[in-house]
Amino acid sequence: MKPGDLIDAFRPAEGPPPRTLGAFMLWCLSGAWGPLGLAAALSATAGTMEVVTAWILGRIVDIATVADPLTVFATEWPILLFFAFFLVVLRPLAFGLSAASNSVVVQPNVLPLVLSRLHRWTMGQAVTFFDNDFAGRIAQKQMQAARAVTDVASETINTICFALASLVGSVLFLLTIDLWMGVALGVWIIVYLALIRAFLPRVRGKSAARAGARAMVTGQVVDTITNIKTVKLFAHAEHEDRAALRAMAGFRERALDFGVLSAWFRLALMTVAGLLPVILVGGALWLWTRGIASAGDIAAAGTVSIRIAQMTGWVSFTLMSIYASIGEVEDGIRTLTPPHTLTDAPGATRLARISGEIRFENVSFAYGREQGGLDGVTLTVHPGEKLGIVGASGAGKSTFVALLLRLYDAEEGRILVDGRDVSTVTQESLRRQIAMVTQETAMFNRSARDNILYGRPDATEEEMIAAARAAEADEFIHELEDHKGRKGYDAHLGERGVKLSGGQRQRIALARAFIKDAPILVLDEATSALDSEVEAQVQAALHRVMQGKTVLAIAHRLSTIAEMDRIVVLDQGRIVEEGSHAELLARGGLYARYWDRQSGGFICVEEAAE
Repeated sequence: MKPGDLIDAFRPAEGPPPRTLGAFMLWCLSGAWGPLGLAAALSATAGTMEVVTAWILGRIVDIATVADPLTVFATEWPILLFFAFFLVVLRPLAFGLSAASNSVVVQPNVLPLVLSRLHRWTMGQAVTFFDNDFAGRIAQKQMQAARAVTDVASETINTICFALASLVGSVLFLLTIDLWMGVALGVWIIVYLALIRAFLPRVRGKSAARAGARAMVTGQVVDTITNIKTVKLFAHAEHEDRAALRAMAGFRERALDFGVLSAWFRLALMTVAGLLPVILVGGALWLWTRGIASAGDIAAAGTVSIRIAQMTGWVSFTLMSIYASIGEVEDGIRTLTPPHTLTDAPGATRLARISGEIRFENVSFAYGREQGGLDGVTLTVHPGEKLGIVGASGAGKSTFVALLLRLYDAEEGRILVDGRDVSTVTQESLRRQIAMVTQETAMFNRSARDNILYGRPDATEEEMIAAARAAEADEFIHELEDHKGRKGYDAHLGERGVKLSGGQRQRIALARAFIKDAPILVLDEATSALDSEVEAQVQAALHRVMQGKTVLAIAHRLSTIAEMDRIVVLDQGRIVEEGSHAELLARGGLYARYWDRQSGGFICVEEAAE
């Protein structure tokens, strides 16, 4: 096994992430403690090298003060040779192994380990979790928390373990000179730790506030860039600039607060660090005047004290960084660790291939409000039936589909697919049975091939091309070329497919639905944003993809669903009419009024308000 593989960087965590700092850190690093312990031991070994160096230097000074210069190399060559071997071989080897353990074993693996765990947990959140936050902020929090946990682990090993080993070794060494030398260093360490204890909780709090403000800047900027076309169309560049500047000003204030506290912290610690050489060298000199300490002891005590004083600045800076990282971890915990609100039931089973029957039994859902959504809907859709769903905005059409996909759980009643309650099967297996094409077609900034294969990643190249041809997408895909010169199916489509026209995006989405070949097909305003010529092309592809499937078609443009086997009309969350196109027109009810008053095939907005 290679050293870089000692930590399984993508090992799943057990259970949900805890919401307290210590437990969260244990959750993040579980499964990696063996390699982390080895890295800590190597760092501590490197730390003891500093004390050994001081001890050897002291012995050489003692030799130099008493030995005959003409014979010193002949008589004292063993210790001189050991001194050279120690500095040229042993000390570099200890430091090299310590550095390698941190840079090869710890840092490259801990970040993906933590990030993959946080990302898996976040991906399991219900859609409401993402609806209530900035996408950019969530992504920032994932990376921020993973990086901060990595920094805490790495710096604790690289600095704290090293420093503790150096301090413990220094105390033991000074005790060999005189008890009071060891006691003096021990007292200094207590004062040093007390100062740290006084400052670092405040550093931690300021860091958390700074991290939160930084994430708000990222969220604001990403939100603006994501909607850049809207910004330009409404000529609101200045408005967005002001919003970004407000977020940046908040971050600047938090960063200044953190910076002022950091400066005072460093000043206080460096003052305390300056006292140590004065105490130890002065103490060694005093002992020398009394014949208790040798010149070598003075040199060794001076080396140890100056090295610790120098190390204090490094350690204080690292401790401040660790506590700043802890603040960022705590900030990430608040955002990323809420429990999943929509989970598979205990013992949920996988839903095998279905025939496509859908049954709603007295289903109500209002998003936790008193009104809206669905109200007591009972409906059966038979396998292979083509059902049109009509209603004004807010009538409950999208809620109907969201509940079928179990993006939310019904507040009352139940939903069955082939007789199986959707709440008793795994969410993933349920959604694999349903293909969906929407008005705002989701596209990844990946190749055309990747976007089509998203419907079934294990499909062959031939199946992928066949799906594109069936969706009448193959021809225009061959003409694509992105800014990097990638062509055809290798061309990237831009974020959210911005490099494609509306009709092209819809045909890519249809190809994705074709290749998924799910028993249930949901068409949510699939052609409402297209002009008549492009709609005719997409409709031809739609007829092919609908063959042999249970279809739920939501549309404002009623001409697109007139040929459905059955149409249901929703109004204020209830089914108020049901029948074929001809039957509903003959009835002269709400559907007939929609049909009569539509303009260009759209439900009249005025009717929706009545």
